[in-house]
Amino acid sequence: MLKELYNETRQHMQKSLEALEHHLTTMRTGRANPAILNNIKVEYYGSTMPLNQVGTVSSPDPRTLVVQSWDPNMLKEIEKAIRDSDLGLNPTNKGDALYISIPPLTEERRRDLVKSVKQYAEEARIAVRNIRREALDKAKKLEKEKHLSEDDIKRAEAEIQKITDEFVHKIDEALHKKEQEILKG
Repeated sequence: MLKELYNETRQHMQKSLEALEHHLTTMRTGRANPAILNNIKVEYYGSTMPLNQVGTVSSPDPRTLVVQSWDPNMLKEIEKAIRDSDLGLNPTNKGDALYISIPPLTEERRRDLVKSVKQYAEEARIAVRNIRREALDKAKKLEKEKHLSEDDIKRAEAEIQKITDEFVHKIDEALHKKEQEILKG
């Protein structure tokens, strides 16, 4: 029973970490990373679709992204979607593909990005702590229902805290890595 609780807790915390990592990959860092366009939605014949379902994004060099549409008629729609996004990017339409020059980040923009990264990390830590609280509540409920000993519950609380510490550490590592990436540019 307790092993199931630990596994469930670990899985939930892993999802929180993965959500943070997803947010971090979509943040612009001054380098051309195709993942920064992952959240772009394009109007495609009356329905809204993610950019990666209407074309491909590549990075031929550290300062350029190239977007190629599978339907050449969609380039204008893709260009509009990228311009309208909050990324501050200005694609150039060269007929066969869109070319996006990634300008170097200003010092002020870097500081703003680091603040955003720290905010995402704090939200992930809060999510992990909430999962810990729920797991501890379940352990206490098991104590009453299954008549587990107080020692079993103490061990469960220690194990849940160990799992929590592990995931908080992973969140801090992801934060540090992204901060370095942003500050180096």
